[in-house]
Amino acid sequence: MNNYFKTNLKMLRLENGLGQIELAEKLKVSKGLISLWENGLREPTMSSLITVAKFFNVSIDYLVGLVN
Repeated sequence: MNNYFKTNLKMLRLENGLGQIELAEKLKVSKGLISLWENGLREPTMSSLITVAKFFNVSIDYLVGLVN
């Protein structure tokens, strides 16, 4: 999951014109956590996956690379 999630998260963030700080504020997490996710140093919890998927209007399957 890690490689796909970190790549897809960063891509979605950039496509939506958001910096890490802006995204962190919108998701109510720390900027450091966004950085950890995008660098593959930490995996999101299920509740975080749901939050990210809802925010970007994508499926969890897409976020973790199960579908294109």
